[in-house]
Amino acid sequence: MTGRAPVHRAVLAAEAVAALALRADGIYVDLTYGRGGHSREILARLGPAGRLIALDRDPEAVAAGESIQDPRFLIRHARFAEISSVLDAAGVATVQGILADLGVSSPQLDTPQRGFSFRADGPLDMRMDPTRGESAAQWLATATEADIREVIKTYGEERFAQQIAAAVVAGRAREPLVRTQQLAHLVAEAVRTREAGQDPATRTFQALRIFVNRELEEVSLMLPQAVARLAPGGRLAVLSFHSLEDRIVKRFLRALAQPSLPRDLPIRASEMPQPALRIIGRAVRAGADEIAANPRARSVVMRVAERTETPFDLMAHSRTEPRAWRS
Repeated sequence: MTGRAPVHRAVLAAEAVAALALRADGIYVDLTYGRGGHSREILARLGPAGRLIALDRDPEAVAAGESIQDPRFLIRHARFAEISSVLDAAGVATVQGILADLGVSSPQLDTPQRGFSFRADGPLDMRMDPTRGESAAQWLATATEADIREVIKTYGEERFAQQIAAAVVAGRAREPLVRTQQLAHLVAEAVRTREAGQDPATRTFQALRIFVNRELEEVSLMLPQAVARLAPGGRLAVLSFHSLEDRIVKRFLRALAQPSLPRDLPIRASEMPQPALRIIGRAVRAGADEIAANPRARSVVMRVAERTETPFDLMAHSRTEPRAWRS
């Protein structure tokens, strides 16, 4: 590939770091390093005794993070659902803050070789970690029409899922589907109408990306682990970029921010048990200036919660997501 490498702008960088209410000597986790926008903001505010541990499942992001020469910083190649094992290996029991930016990074989207984009031709891959798992092309080569339809319908909320699945199966019978433009053209032929300004392939590519990377499952596995690792007063800030992710985050935080009691139980208000989390403010969205500078910020929703003193049972909350279709 020639030309300048894609630049990734961290979304809500100032707002996300402010939401963590940083302590100069605290230990913090950036669950999705990307290209380090949030991590650098955190490091700039930490004192000599502070510490930042970053994770990313993308080997290219990890390589970029390894360029930071700072004794307070550690980066590991891991999914954010592996936060517990990473912290255990680092000898860290609890932390003062966790930031999870669930969005896809610009280098992933803008590099054709990664196969995320329908706008440029590249191998139909879509894996955030290309060293592990099955690519989109490999899955589409063997999946049934019913499976393809359900993935596109469930994860892309695509009303033309049936027509697209039929077009994919017919297309792969003619030739192997191995390029992003092949799939984009098949979808365009199957989807006759679309919202103004949206490419016909948008929802299909989103659905396959979410499915291939098990993104919703990762969120659901990460959230209870994150809460379990927060020290009392510690903050969790989560940035979501589509409604399926945000729904999981919102429901999880709300469930832990209210007392768990049987209905109509006779108990005084002063005797009510304190929930494990306290919601901090309202959901935050990017402002007009940030959206103008970075259009990908238009869909972000940030939710923040603070850990209380109440004990948290990780095992009781290890299943957080609503049931979704799985292969």
